Amino acid sequence: MSMIDWAENEIRIALACVNENDDFYEYNKACYESALKAYKSLCGDGHSGMSISVTRNILNRLIAHQPLTPIEDAEDVWTEIFGMREDDRIKVYRCKRMGSFWKDVYPDGTVRYKDTERACGVDMNDHAITYHSGLITRIVDEMYPIAMPYCPQNQPYMVYAEEFLFDARNGDFDTVHIHYIRTPEGDKVDVNRIFTTHEDGRGWKEITPEELDRLKAAK
Repeated sequence: MSMIDWAENEIRIALACVNENDDFYEYNKACYESALKAYKSLCGDGHSGMSISVTRNILNRLIAHQPLTPIEDAEDVWTEIFGMREDDRIKVYRCKRMGSFWKDVYPDGTVRYKDTERACGVDMNDHAITYHSGLITRIVDEMYPIAMPYCPQNQPYMVYAEEFLFDARNGDFDTVHIHYIRTPEGDKVDVNRIFTTHEDGRGWKEITPEELDRLKAAK
């Protein structure tokens, strides 16, 4: 069996497992067919096992909108975005090569970089639930500051956190307990930091584990 014959057979088996009466059948079918088309294209280019793996890694970064080479802090890489900050003295720039990458320039010359997709929150009670948040990104940036030139890793920092709601007026949650981080290299780093919303509802303030216990007891 050739590589293409093998792939076509796998697609047939996969499609046979999809209910044709399912509302997403045509969508799933189109995705399988598109993947087969890409696979055939790679095979048609005469790739070996090594080169097809290299090509796959390149394609995966393009699909994830990640740059193939490090981003330099050059003037032509950034677009200034207006109206992003209440303090208009802080200049905000978005990277042209990577839409999730930002730069803040403060009046005193301080420069801070942020990649909004660098960190991914994971629900401690259900690891299948993942999300992005400003708080999660901030904690990762504090622990692992971005340095230039910047090239994001293939895997995000996975931040395992637990959310609580102690005041129904605050919506879905108002307190976050960040337990630990799993780095892109797979290392587990304990954090054990807890944040709750400010009294005015703007931003986060850090509290102690004892304060969290008091909030739980008073609920």
